[in-house]
Amino acid sequence: MPLSRRAFVVAASTSGAGILIGVRVSGLLRLARENEQSAHKPVPSPFVAWVHVKPTGEISLIVAKSEMGQGIRTGLAIPLAEEAEVSLNQVSVEQAETRPDIYTHMGTGGSHSTRQNYMPYRRVGATVRELMITAAAVKWNVPREQCFAREGAVLHRSSTKKASYGELVEAASKLPLPNPARVPLKKESEFRLIGHEIPRVDIPAKINGRAQFGLDVRVQDMLFAVIARCPTFGGKPAKFDAGKAKAMAGVRGVFEIPALGAGKFTAGGIAVVADSTWQAMQARRALEINWDHGSAISESSETLSEMLKSAASKSGKRLRNDGDVDAALSATTKHIEAVYELPFQAHATMEPMNITIHRREGGCEVWVPTQSPDWVQRVVADTMGLDAKKVVVHTTFMGGGFGRRYMPDYPAEAAQIAKEIDRPVQLLWTREDDMTHDFYRPASCHRLQGTVDEHGRAIVWSHTLASTSINGLWHPEQNKPEDSEIGGAKQMPYAIPNVRLEFNDVPTAVPRAWWRSVEHSFNGFVVESFIDELAAEAHRDPVEFRRSLLVGGKSGNPADEDDPNPQRLLKVLNVAAEKSGWGKPLPKGWGRGIAVYFSFGSYFGEVAEVSVSQEKALQIHRIVAAVDCGTVVNPEGVRAQTESAIIYGLSAALKNAITFKRGAVEQSNFTDYDPIRINEAPPIEVHLAPSGDDCGGMGEPALPPLAPAIANAIYAATGQRLRKLPFQLSV
Repeated sequence: MPLSRRAFVVAASTSGAGILIGVRVSGLLRLARENEQSAHKPVPSPFVAWVHVKPTGEISLIVAKSEMGQGIRTGLAIPLAEEAEVSLNQVSVEQAETRPDIYTHMGTGGSHSTRQNYMPYRRVGATVRELMITAAAVKWNVPREQCFAREGAVLHRSSTKKASYGELVEAASKLPLPNPARVPLKKESEFRLIGHEIPRVDIPAKINGRAQFGLDVRVQDMLFAVIARCPTFGGKPAKFDAGKAKAMAGVRGVFEIPALGAGKFTAGGIAVVADSTWQAMQARRALEINWDHGSAISESSETLSEMLKSAASKSGKRLRNDGDVDAALSATTKHIEAVYELPFQAHATMEPMNITIHRREGGCEVWVPTQSPDWVQRVVADTMGLDAKKVVVHTTFMGGGFGRRYMPDYPAEAAQIAKEIDRPVQLLWTREDDMTHDFYRPASCHRLQGTVDEHGRAIVWSHTLASTSINGLWHPEQNKPEDSEIGGAKQMPYAIPNVRLEFNDVPTAVPRAWWRSVEHSFNGFVVESFIDELAAEAHRDPVEFRRSLLVGGKSGNPADEDDPNPQRLLKVLNVAAEKSGWGKPLPKGWGRGIAVYFSFGSYFGEVAEVSVSQEKALQIHRIVAAVDCGTVVNPEGVRAQTESAIIYGLSAALKNAITFKRGAVEQSNFTDYDPIRINEAPPIEVHLAPSGDDCGGMGEPALPPLAPAIANAIYAATGQRLRKLPFQLSV
């Protein structure tokens, strides 16, 4: 890319290599805002998209989002290629440089990538198309209206004239550029890529071995490092003897690195550097360390559970208060109460944390599987005392992220090691390192109270949420620990006249951060389980009960992107019920359960069909999912992400919990933190119910309704309510 990528709306340069079109979306949005707002559509967040049209007619797409298995390289290539009128085999996708001055936010998370970039990428593609059509019309001296683009070429309607984009590059580069906010976009009926099944562009490289994951990185003269970390949260070495480790073959260095606090949250410990991974791991085992375990040694899962239960039983910070809950509760002697508990969860990515770093004079180069390359750049620079512009970060493919690879701890550790080592070094985490030093999904406890009247109508909804807040750890200065915990609880969508939500923060030494679907993973379980309990109390069918409540209410006219639209929830409810055969008879011991939920801009309805044997053995026979993610860019991608999130949610619902004793995690590998295996996975049916609205996210929103759908199905099969994850049926 020969042109300096500075902030501008649109620029062009031939530079002997074709036409280069860049769109600074912040500028683009400024131009487009009047059109967007008049259509009542939200304005996407700033992002920079680049298109490089080569003389051969090939197009390179520069993506500033990380590919971690979710298919974003395909998802963002589709709208570009659609509007540019090129086939995907003409498009190569390249990872953006880590340039925060150009790419204002490079983080990949929150299911934002497609929903924020769909329209900007379409406009970029349309700009390419319009330039090429104009260039051809000028070249042929024909009216522009007689020309059209197709398959990377421009054709003349009234003759056989045809020119490839490569042939038109030089002429197109000299034309005045159209306003990207006003370039004509294709009608939906004209789409040949958007909404159609498109194979992922990264499949060939992953099949033939060309794809480079973090663990694949090899640099000349590279060394390998591991770190011995205190098993107790916040602990540190009191003293250590490295004599045996240093005497082992291939060991190049053993030294202490201190823990780093807020903004990095590294554990510190003893770094071991050697010629190979195996030598480094063996030398780490030979270290003799006396640990100062610190104050966290007094913490355990049992003590924290009691603290959470106690906090959930008390009044807290009031965050929603519709009607008069206390008066409505006192007006009746008949109400139900339920307490729900959810444990810490590990991210458990298939590829453990790793990073390769090479310190050079005045700067360094980094190869890393990360969801936040710009954060890596800042953290490495700060840790090494460098200007961030001197840190070059290459983002590789990654074997799963789920939020874990957003964290800055492993880049900070690598920078600490690089300060002591003159050669390139790859820091590796073992599976045990990953499991015992993760940033976990918060543990939480929820106390719900509700009433229904004599007509079976829900009258009261009271929710007290106690959690080990993410925001309380990462941003204590804000004094708003609830901000990372209440999504989906505050926006509870059902039209109930008296609603209250309160929050209590529970402090802990356990590190926690964003896990797939974040707080929606626990609030979805609680909200959709308790609405089912109210339906049972009202002696009404769970689907019919929900239908009656998805009208009007607080969210009847969504005020912002966090407020659900009840009509779209109603649609996925109906589709899921219809496709699952809701209401049809089942054998004895079988049951169906349903849950609907809105998060990350998308709407999901899910039905679980289960059976429970006399020996209390649970079998999940199928999961039926209805999806409204607005505009569907790639149906195959939507299905894949739905299935992925459901499988991930099944592991958490049926098997997994992070527990700790004396301030240390008790699980260490997939032997005791066991994910759903292939032979355990139920059939999953995914039914698309697109609304045509703006794109919603797809990486996370299929997860929240999964656990409550299963819990509600178990109740339908057995009459037993399960309110604690992972599920354990009583004998």
